[in-house]
Amino acid sequence: MKYTGPIYRPPYEAGSLLLQVTVGCAHNKCAFCTMYRETQFSTESIEQVEKDLKEARKIHKSIKRVFLVNGDAFVLGASRLKPIAEKIIEYFPEVEVITMYAHINNIKGKTDEELKELAKLRINDLWVGVETGHEEALKYLDKGFNLEEAKEQLKRLGDAGIRFIYGMMYGAAGRSKGIENALANAKLINETKPMGMAPTTLNPNPGTKLWDDVESGKFTLATEGEIFEEMKSLLKNIEVEGLQYLGRHAINTIPFDAILPRDKKKAIEVINATIDKVGEDYLNSVPKRHSI
Repeated sequence: MKYTGPIYRPPYEAGSLLLQVTVGCAHNKCAFCTMYRETQFSTESIEQVEKDLKEARKIHKSIKRVFLVNGDAFVLGASRLKPIAEKIIEYFPEVEVITMYAHINNIKGKTDEELKELAKLRINDLWVGVETGHEEALKYLDKGFNLEEAKEQLKRLGDAGIRFIYGMMYGAAGRSKGIENALANAKLINETKPMGMAPTTLNPNPGTKLWDDVESGKFTLATEGEIFEEMKSLLKNIEVEGLQYLGRHAINTIPFDAILPRDKKKAIEVINATIDKVGEDYLNSVPKRHSI
């Protein structure tokens, strides 16, 4: 299998076949991210994709889920994704889901009919990095789209029959704006109805705009106590039935999974128990987190 540069995938795709179709990230401008900063974006040839599928077929008896790498593989046009999906189905007819990271503008670049065609080819599940439903924070993070565009494109996915995981970050709006961020995220989630949400926590990494702004005092990170209150507020305000909360990530202080709203009370109890345990000094601090 051919892999070029750093390879990232959600923790929940650990059992999926990782198939390289792009290298790096086409956007690669987010204010908080260095994951692909040193990697030149490029696309993989269909010949190499087929070569990798042949190799994978020799190794795996059955593959039900394929994750296309890298950073925003859905940037490929429908005319590129269709033959890739067809090849995957040719070599793994038992496959049920073909998924990948997606940017809002990747969705925007495809027609409604193309999205429906991709869904029929089992590209029926996407990890969409929205990061926040807070308009001001979204602009600061330099995601390349605004809130209205995010709402419109996520709804288009649902209309086309493509499920999605809503990627977001606690603390994205900074100090004293945690509840604002929670309510904004809950509103966008309730309006667009993802099948799940995958929260991480805003973390400054050297070499990013966020790092420089934290160092200079232009951006003040939320305290851990504020993050916990933001988490509770978000959980309390989510109304989507059967939403998967996928919070097991090394960067999160309280990593847990839940089904909402079923597990809402239990999840909030876990957060409150942590608050009672850690003490005021920790709650008022901004702890160093693992890098993503």
